[in-house]
Amino acid sequence: MEGLPKSFLEYLTVEKGLSKNTIDSYSRDLRGYLSFLEREGLAPKKVLRKNLTDYIGELRNTGLVPSSIARNLSTIRRFHRFLISEGLSDIDPTENLETPKGFIRIPRILTQEEVNSLIRKPDPKKPLGLRDRTMLELLYATGMRVSELVSVKIKDVNLEVGYIITLGKGSKERVVPIHDAAVLLIKDYLKEARNKLLRSTGSCGKGDSPYLFISKRGGPITRERFWQIIKGYALKTGIKKKVSPHVLRHSFASHLLEHGADLRSVQVMLGHSDISTTQIYTHVTGERLKRIHKEFHPRG
Repeated sequence: MEGLPKSFLEYLTVEKGLSKNTIDSYSRDLRGYLSFLEREGLAPKKVLRKNLTDYIGELRNTGLVPSSIARNLSTIRRFHRFLISEGLSDIDPTENLETPKGFIRIPRILTQEEVNSLIRKPDPKKPLGLRDRTMLELLYATGMRVSELVSVKIKDVNLEVGYIITLGKGSKERVVPIHDAAVLLIKDYLKEARNKLLRSTGSCGKGDSPYLFISKRGGPITRERFWQIIKGYALKTGIKKKVSPHVLRHSFASHLLEHGADLRSVQVMLGHSDISTTQIYTHVTGERLKRIHKEFHPRG
């Protein structure tokens, strides 16, 4: 069993193209799981569902939060499927093993009114304000990850047809549609703000940046900086919830489903490889409908 963790992590890195942070999380989860199997005297290919239930109970007793337990289960699922794909096991003890309802972490979302207030907060009369408003609009228009947003290059944007090509997890390329409001903002930003930002850095005439959104120094905006930007506008807007780029991504998906979009289309736009990842948003929509029913039904 000594070489299994290394082989599994190499598989995740090379075949699945997962990030270093994700690999580190899988590595920690796997070490804990394999230590449990060693204590129980179990080989991975001999694990039964009962053993997994015992392990979940053990994790719960350590005080691990539900979201971390759910992540552990995700790691274990991938590990056992890897063993089967490599011919090292012929059973998957995680098959049909559902994540307990208490472990489902409902994504935090903004209301449509809060999204509108957030997007309108940057001052479009200022170059940085127009840039920030365009980034917020585009993030909500596409549901892109923040790492995808800051990596968008001018050549990736087709304003005539209305779409953006982006690279998601595992370097998977996908085409994401953008609506007219986002197209108009990008055009205004390119015409009115971007060149001014380049001139202010002395970049004009010394070679343009390939990136759509640039910092005051003329380079691409970092994901950390955009986190600060969005939190700053949320504070100015008076939104009490914790706001991050990922909250806008969650809001994008939830609002689409609320307005009748099908789950498969949302999955494609988000770049999820597994539709079960997208299904979490149906829980968000369901919870919201229950709150509305309770609030407005005469016998609620």
